[in-house]
Amino acid sequence: MVIVDHELSPRQARNLEKAVGAEVIDRSSLILRIFQRHARTREARLQIEIARLSYAAPRLRERPGGRERQRGGIGGKGAGESALELDRRRIRDRIAELRKELAALSAEDAVRRSRRRERGDTVALVGYTNAGKSSWFRRLTASEGYVADELFATLDTTVRRLQPEPKPPVLVSDTVGFIKKLPHDLVASFRSTLDEAREASLLVQVVDAADAAWREQLDVTREVLGELGLAIRSLEGESAPEGLRREAGERPCLLVLNKADLLDDATRASLLHERPDAVLLSARDDGDLAVLRDRIVAFFEADFEEAELFVPWARHALVAQMHAEARVLDEGHGEAGTTVRVRATRPVLGRLKRALDV
Repeated sequence: MVIVDHELSPRQARNLEKAVGAEVIDRSSLILRIFQRHARTREARLQIEIARLSYAAPRLRERPGGRERQRGGIGGKGAGESALELDRRRIRDRIAELRKELAALSAEDAVRRSRRRERGDTVALVGYTNAGKSSWFRRLTASEGYVADELFATLDTTVRRLQPEPKPPVLVSDTVGFIKKLPHDLVASFRSTLDEAREASLLVQVVDAADAAWREQLDVTREVLGELGLAIRSLEGESAPEGLRREAGERPCLLVLNKADLLDDATRASLLHERPDAVLLSARDDGDLAVLRDRIVAFFEADFEEAELFVPWARHALVAQMHAEARVLDEGHGEAGTTVRVRATRPVLGRLKRALDV
């Protein structure tokens, strides 16, 4: 087998196979094969199948006799489709069928994302493939997940609560990794999966600082996010995240230079001097885990407001809702009801006040 680190046209691949007498695959075909191996959910398999068929359609080779017309028409009169035309039509029909099924799954995912936003704030881990996103996801959420030193180990978006759980809860999502010269069909196919990043309140961009090409990988990630309509603004120095969210298509981003445990002191100092907007951490260090968790929680608490609410006994179920959606600072009981002092975001406080008719 000959693997070419570039996208080949169908004619180039065919001529190269004739010249070397072996199977030839290009960069896009190799990435598709890796994606296909790691797909676990129905949605990921649909996305990869669409991308694979879109890649294969212009590369269909005419089989012996492929140009010959099949008999068609009523009574066998008239020309039918060639075998090549028939294969291409079947691929178009199959892609249309898969896209319809994927759209239904995407609609269900959109409903789930909407419900999650009502329950808490969201953080999306983004970055180049094999940068360590899944390792951070496991540490931040105290959950089990597939982690391996290989490309595209994660193809399916997973969402869990940040642990120890703050009030209100923060949801963390692990997303598919990016790679340079990612086939456009794959970017389009995985657009629904990457919607988790598009709708997150905060992006945490994980970079493998031990990789000599980390700067290029950083740029690739931001280019792909740009294709999704997301502009990145550094979190450093920003104290009002709500102001950032009002910018259309813009997301605050915390840059994490990962795998600090593999770097010497001089390299660490150089990296922090070059990127003062970043935090240099290791997913293997418990202290670094606490640092990242505190930075995430502090981001969401920056626009918290404090309020004192009176809950009559007849509406006492709302006290439990306050404990679930806000940080309760003080709680006092009286003859007519309970007075609760809380800190929460403005939307949460507004929802609680409306429920109390305040």
